[in-house]
Amino acid sequence: MANKYIPYEVSPVKGQAVLNNFHRLLKYDGNDKVLSNIRRGMPYYELKHIETVGNENTDNMVIRGECISACAYLKEHNIKVDLVYIDPPFASEANYSKEVYIRNAIVDKEIGENIINKFAKDEKKKDKFDEEMYGDIWTKEYYLNWMYENLRAIKEIISENGSIYVHLDNGIEHYIKIIMDEIFGEGNFRRDITWDTSIPYVAGNKWLANNWIYSQANILYYVMNQNDYIFNKLYDEVKQPSGEISKKPLKDIWTDIENFAGFLGCKEDKEYSTQKPESLLERIINASTNEGMLIADFFGGSGVTAAVAHKLGRRFIHCDIGINSIEVTRDRLKDLDANFNVYQINDGVQLFRNPVQTNEKLRELIVGLNKNSKLSDVFAGSIEDSRLGTVPVYLPNLINSSEKVFDDVRLQKLLIDTFPELDKKIKKVIIYYIDIVCNQKKENDTRTDEELLKEMVRADVNSNVEVEFRDLKVLLSRVVLNDEIEYKLDENTEDVINKWKLTIEKFVSDRVIGKIDEFNKKSQLNNDDFMPIKISKSGLECIEYIAVDCKSSDMDKPFFASHDIKIDKNGFAHIDCKKKIVNDKGKTIKFDVWDGTIKSIEKPLRLKVRNICGDESIMPVVM
Repeated sequence: MANKYIPYEVSPVKGQAVLNNFHRLLKYDGNDKVLSNIRRGMPYYELKHIETVGNENTDNMVIRGECISACAYLKEHNIKVDLVYIDPPFASEANYSKEVYIRNAIVDKEIGENIINKFAKDEKKKDKFDEEMYGDIWTKEYYLNWMYENLRAIKEIISENGSIYVHLDNGIEHYIKIIMDEIFGEGNFRRDITWDTSIPYVAGNKWLANNWIYSQANILYYVMNQNDYIFNKLYDEVKQPSGEISKKPLKDIWTDIENFAGFLGCKEDKEYSTQKPESLLERIINASTNEGMLIADFFGGSGVTAAVAHKLGRRFIHCDIGINSIEVTRDRLKDLDANFNVYQINDGVQLFRNPVQTNEKLRELIVGLNKNSKLSDVFAGSIEDSRLGTVPVYLPNLINSSEKVFDDVRLQKLLIDTFPELDKKIKKVIIYYIDIVCNQKKENDTRTDEELLKEMVRADVNSNVEVEFRDLKVLLSRVVLNDEIEYKLDENTEDVINKWKLTIEKFVSDRVIGKIDEFNKKSQLNNDDFMPIKISKSGLECIEYIAVDCKSSDMDKPFFASHDIKIDKNGFAHIDCKKKIVNDKGKTIKFDVWDGTIKSIEKPLRLKVRNICGDESIMPVVM
């Protein structure tokens, strides 16, 4: 359950269209749901401090969690943001994945040489597999409700003279423009910026389109107060026919910023789907903030907003639901010597790397749950009970954050639309929830929200179905996630700099092994010549990152990486954010692969290991 709910403003900007008008303009399912969410407020959860990066105290934040919950935390603590840039999903019905590379490492002596020799310089020949990061698989109704609530939450934490830039495509932009007019005010709309994404070239399937070639992204720019906001006019240098260089202020059509897809392999490349170029954020941040101001991105992705903010002397808040985003951003910011804290919103749904994978795993965790084609798609499946027969099971769709809270509006929708369609033999339905709320509960009512919702079911004369509510967080808490790590710790009193050496002797990740087995089986079916991916006995190739904390052994305290090593996809070791350089007899310099160890001046007290899929395990270090 949420600790409490943080209220929104009573209404949007005075004199503007309100949701009821919007409802008449764009009639779609679920408007009543988003209204009830707004009336209830933003769910506020505990924010757990999980890591400190850098030696300086700072209010820079990297948050794993959803936008609305992050905004609830910021509002509760009276933290105001001067600029928000977001690049949310576009309702494109696309799935985004990343390529997971098997690392090159010096592993078991008997096969270590073979591992190194087989390592391929050609990207296409490296051992790798795809893993889904997140799905942009929304119906338009869900998407508009979701965006409305997120934008209302974001408005709550923008400073009085702040700004917001929302990055969209032209398939959804016009709908969001209406929503933003309502929330931020028509008069506070500044520009609809067009970014020509074909620079430096248009490639791939775009050439084949039987249409005008698509080459733009749209960025809606609003301010909180049209009479008092920050805007630093930017200029472009133009060469005149006379040869003189003059400065035409920049226009709202940007043709001089290269699309990231146009220069893959550059130093910015984080191999993150939907990654945006730093030059795009540099323009926005320079135009709408001054040094020292606070910038937030609630769909932070690869961390470009936080990275550019840091480079330009601004403070930052990065928020994203996916663990891959948090890890990519954390490593990116550490490379820049940024000081920040990493937090996790404890909302009960972050067991796995992202909502897509959590959704998939939920079905596996419920004993006896099977798909049932006779049931509505609303149900995840059913359980066969020896006494009751078929029992349908409802699970929240965690890709759609609004379904985390099961309330009387959602129950009423089930009672009206879904329960009447059930077979008359069905006597019971199980409903799993993350949070459960009865919006109609009166102040002095001592009954629980669950009891009130059960009464609603009993009072429904058209239904004879019993409803059992189950807390999904209880189910998730039973799952152990840690990978198996075997290590030894040696002390060398003669080496002052590297006094302690921790050696990983064995690393076993059931999650990674499962993904590799799945990939091998699918690939073998489609290609008889396919060479399956194999892992050595030590399993070191499955490690992406390792760190030791020499400050504290307390598992309840934030982790501090006294020393860390990032192993890139080529197997090269980045020790404390720098590639390890080996001088070969003073003649050549080469990069070294990771040797399975991490060294430190002080004794390691805690160990953190991240596998190539992004799962992190932390444990105390014992001799």
